[in-house]
Amino acid sequence: MSSRRHPLVELTLVRVREFSREPEAIFWALIFPILLSIGLGIAFRSGPAEAIAVGATSPALAGALRGHPGLAVELMSVDAGRHALETGAIALLVESSDGAAVVYRFDDTNPSGRTARLLADDAIQRGAGRADPVRGQDQLIREPGSRYIDFLIPGLVGLGIMSDSLWGLGFPIVEARRRKLTKLLTATPMRREHYLASFVLWRMILLPVEVVVPIGFGVLAFGVPMRGGIVSIAVIAVLSGWAFAALGLSLAARPRTIEAIAGLVNIVQVPMWVLSGVFFSSQRFPAWLQPFIHVLPLTATIDALRANMLRGVGLGALWPALTNLSIWTVVCFVLALRLFRWR
Repeated sequence: MSSRRHPLVELTLVRVREFSREPEAIFWALIFPILLSIGLGIAFRSGPAEAIAVGATSPALAGALRGHPGLAVELMSVDAGRHALETGAIALLVESSDGAAVVYRFDDTNPSGRTARLLADDAIQRGAGRADPVRGQDQLIREPGSRYIDFLIPGLVGLGIMSDSLWGLGFPIVEARRRKLTKLLTATPMRREHYLASFVLWRMILLPVEVVVPIGFGVLAFGVPMRGGIVSIAVIAVLSGWAFAALGLSLAARPRTIEAIAGLVNIVQVPMWVLSGVFFSSQRFPAWLQPFIHVLPLTATIDALRANMLRGVGLGALWPALTNLSIWTVVCFVLALRLFRWR
């Protein structure tokens, strides 16, 4: 039998045809990451910090606070100010107490409230004549690599690889099983390994587009740095693609209904959306949770991409993340082979 007619080749071509005939799949795999990058990139674009809304209960306090450019001050009564604070209209309410002390009302769990308190106290103390014993100067730095869009693009790349693998492999397999197509395939000269490997090969064919499109857009539109090199990014992307493809195959090995595979994919995917640092740093979670977070394949993918793209860390220093992804690949593919059923 010629290689052109090998079962693995034919099965992989089937995957290509299935994808090309589904406009929805093309949108979610290729266009949606760009739209998300545009929206979040504009929302969190680099620029001067916005003034924080604060309230003052006396004209004297309002005048002192207006001396700081980082505060948007509104004069209001005590009752109106407390209501505005409770509803989130302002981050800080400054009240005078007995003509001597100043009371700062704010939510200490709100970063804007804590920042407003520091700025307001500085403005009031300076207005009262305080002089700093040590003179300081600000030097503002807005270099590529330190912006939110730089942090975001690697997260979106990792998220895209994971989502496209889990949904893109899980649904076709379960749908084929539901329609009895996999049962018919058992009558062909094909082994289980060929069938599952065709999905992995299909993911590798689509992977360059899924990675190059969002990264290329980030570089061209927002100047996102690429300090680690194309080869390093390719290695990380391939290992990530293998890991999530194997995970998707293992999830789809047994379910017979679309509802079942959708539930399994969400159970696996949603925690990684939240914990793995796609939109904010995973370091915000408590220390006792960090070992579990770093075991997740999406965490390994995103951390490796950010380290390589933004800091130029080489593959040798990224061996823990790459080893993590390799282990996920082997374990999940073995599970898929052992658990897979045709009907």
